[in-house]
Amino acid sequence: MKVEIEPQREMLSLVTARISDAYIRKPFYVDGNADLVSVCRELSARGLTHALVNDRHQGQPRVGMFTTTDLRDALLRPVPPQQLAVRDVARFDLVRVEASADLFEALWLMVRHRVHRLVVVDHDVIMGVLGQLDLLSFVANHSHIAAQQIDDAASVAELADAARRIDDMVRLLHASGIRIERITRLVSELNTRLFARLWALMAPADVRENSCLLVMGSEGRGEQILKTDQDNALLLRDGFEAPGLELLARDFNAALAQLGYPPCPGNIMLTNPVWRHSLAAFKETMRGWIYGHDAEGPMHLATFFDAACVAGDATLLQQARTHLDQMLSGQDAYHARFAAAADQFQEPGNWFTRLRAGITHKRDEQPLDLKKLGTFPIVHGVRALALQYGVREQGTVARIERLAALGRLDAASSRDLVDALHLLMGIRLNHQLQQRAQGLEASNEVRPSALSTLEREPLHNALAIVKRFRLFLRQHFKFDML
Repeated sequence: MKVEIEPQREMLSLVTARISDAYIRKPFYVDGNADLVSVCRELSARGLTHALVNDRHQGQPRVGMFTTTDLRDALLRPVPPQQLAVRDVARFDLVRVEASADLFEALWLMVRHRVHRLVVVDHDVIMGVLGQLDLLSFVANHSHIAAQQIDDAASVAELADAARRIDDMVRLLHASGIRIERITRLVSELNTRLFARLWALMAPADVRENSCLLVMGSEGRGEQILKTDQDNALLLRDGFEAPGLELLARDFNAALAQLGYPPCPGNIMLTNPVWRHSLAAFKETMRGWIYGHDAEGPMHLATFFDAACVAGDATLLQQARTHLDQMLSGQDAYHARFAAAADQFQEPGNWFTRLRAGITHKRDEQPLDLKKLGTFPIVHGVRALALQYGVREQGTVARIERLAALGRLDAASSRDLVDALHLLMGIRLNHQLQQRAQGLEASNEVRPSALSTLEREPLHNALAIVKRFRLFLRQHFKFDML
């Protein structure tokens, strides 16, 4: 039991501790005019590896940071270090964090910005520097170790170790009471880095420079927590030829399977030529989804609409999206057809009454699919509204907030949708983790009898919000006229 209890106790500090509780190194300042040799002499005397740099730029004061990493880069310059001012090699794009913020915020900022040090401030007054090692000495270090493992990985096997660490981190964070949106945000950053590193290991330089690797679906929206099936694609620069691309696609998708991402049942992967196109060819594919008669066209478009670039030239994705906006301008009938999928799944008979009444012993009890009845109507309904109104935000919550700001959703409904989405995601994660702990395949289905009292009533309320949203979508897009 000690192996299980100790990590959970350490991870619990992420819930309660503030940055001010950790060891914050007192600031040591040097003048921007000082030469590197003098600065290094001062650092050596104090046993430090960094210094804050006081300087002025265009008449305004600014603070930067000089580290031993900057010294390494400076030594590669043709100018002798004793003739280099520290301002010329220091970094002034510092990442700051309030001392009152919780440690999870510091953890996320380091992963997000790929830095090892944060400047800790109290209302813009610099208190000191929080280093990665200092943070790791205070809390469980699963996320930073995973991030470092990903960056250092030289093989698929090494990346697989990092992928397993991410799964362990999810389990511990959830068990420690970290909010679902925070878990999702951190996991999304790590997964993005994982995909990018795998692509860097496998794809030749010319392919990486002339393509855009996409993740789509929940991964693209930044809402995937536990690994589900792959949804990925590749956009190629027009005119670029890569003879070995088919083999690369096969090897890449196979490697993702080794990392724990099962192949997509719908074959939405690089191995499918439909999802491995030049930009011009992909524009024609999208035209077919919109103007053609393929019943899967709207859902293929929905998958692409959630795409995010994880490696390569992101402008290729931007050009594809701009072309999509142009094709859909004034296409009200298509928007309705696209949105209708949010209302396609029907609830089992009298499930709503049973859930509210807490009936848990019926032999003919039918399971509830938390994705089909809960998260999907929210995700796709919001996606349809985002497509209609030109909202480019990626995540569902960000789309809801943008739609509310545009006046397309009222404030109360927006709050309800966000709360319902997070609650449904939390219950789904909880039950999937339980299923995996029992050696079962994680699924989206739960039985009312498996729900605790604390889950049942909030779930009932969340699904009621979903039903109201589906009614809104029916009226807004006039489904009865399709």
